[in-house]
Amino acid sequence: MVNLLPALNYDSNSIADTEAVAADLASTLRGGECIALDGELGAGKTQFVRGLVRALGGDARTVSSPTFVLLHVYDCRAMKVFHFDAYRVSGGDDLAAIGFDELLEQNGVTIVEWAAKVRDILPHDNLIQVRIIATNETSRCIEIVK
Repeated sequence: MVNLLPALNYDSNSIADTEAVAADLASTLRGGECIALDGELGAGKTQFVRGLVRALGGDARTVSSPTFVLLHVYDCRAMKVFHFDAYRVSGGDDLAAIGFDELLEQNGVTIVEWAAKVRDILPHDNLIQVRIIATNETSRCIEIVK
């Protein structure tokens, strides 16, 4: 199924702006959503997650990229956040092997950085696509499609 909803585009000129966009998105989450998060290296993907975790009542200082461990779990007041990084995986089977499908059923929010690498296993329902595009050294365009 093709998502025909228009994308929401935000300009970010700082880390605080990126975190504010994430906080706005967090305010719409009810649990069970999967966020497909894409952007080049250094675009601000993990910073986006930091803003989302803070807005959901978690400790943003504990947020780091799960590149080498594949998954971090953040216990937030509103819900759990399952933060995956697909940068080093060879495909969806790698995430499936560590219980990706089971985590989707936990009524938290599941975030997958480098989501394009595992698009084949992402759910079609409750999928939110977030793409961060560097427009210069300090500015970003953040595109969100629900």
